[in-house]
Amino acid sequence: MNEKQYLIKCLLDLGESLLLVGAEINRVEDSLTRVAKNYGAFKVDVFVLTSVINITVTFNDNSLETQTRRLNLQAVTDFKKIEELNALCRYCANMSICEFDENLHKLTDNSPKKIKQYIGSFLTAGGFALFFGGSIYDGILAGIFALLICFLQLHYSKICPNKVFFYLTSSLVIGLCIFLCTLLLPRFNSDMIIIGDIMLLIPGLAITNAVRDIIIGDTVSGLIKFSESLLWAISLAGGFMLAMSLWGGVFA
Repeated sequence: MNEKQYLIKCLLDLGESLLLVGAEINRVEDSLTRVAKNYGAFKVDVFVLTSVINITVTFNDNSLETQTRRLNLQAVTDFKKIEELNALCRYCANMSICEFDENLHKLTDNSPKKIKQYIGSFLTAGGFALFFGGSIYDGILAGIFALLICFLQLHYSKICPNKVFFYLTSSLVIGLCIFLCTLLLPRFNSDMIIIGDIMLLIPGLAITNAVRDIIIGDTVSGLIKFSESLLWAISLAGGFMLAMSLWGGVFA
């Protein structure tokens, strides 16, 4: 691999890392363009979709290098990792391309601790259950089911790469478990618990980024992301509705 190919390989790694932590399309394209020009590119053409990155770099000697990468991994939202990657791009002028690549891999290999994700899920679901009018008991039970949702996100999503099916089955299982608990413990309010837990799965940020991409001109990417997010939301609602229908049919 020559120096030019190595540069594009690093750019593709950067673009993949940004997409997989929830960065919007415009941010990915702008970051790749700025980093490439910092390392000697004369012209940079970047085209990014939710699952494909294509980049063509023109160098000062009029030579061209083009590479495409297909992404198969599922994106998650990690604001801390987005900020760290942005900081790396801003300060790339102070490091060689090898140092940049090394720092990039250090960031991508540094995954958040699972205990923090479980704690965050518990507090978020419990907080939303209380916010929407549930009791303290509803908040606690919503937090407990949030731990199950977090477990499914960390482990079940790896063997179920189709997010539509993941949302459908996860919400169905969680919904049935909630109804079972509220049957055994009448003190709890199933509606408030479901509201608290469903907030962990709603793709609100993905929809917001999709609309933003459409507004700023990345129409194709925005429409694809919006369609995906809409399907996820429909499957999420469908899973809980199916759980309600099954539970009502059994215990009506």
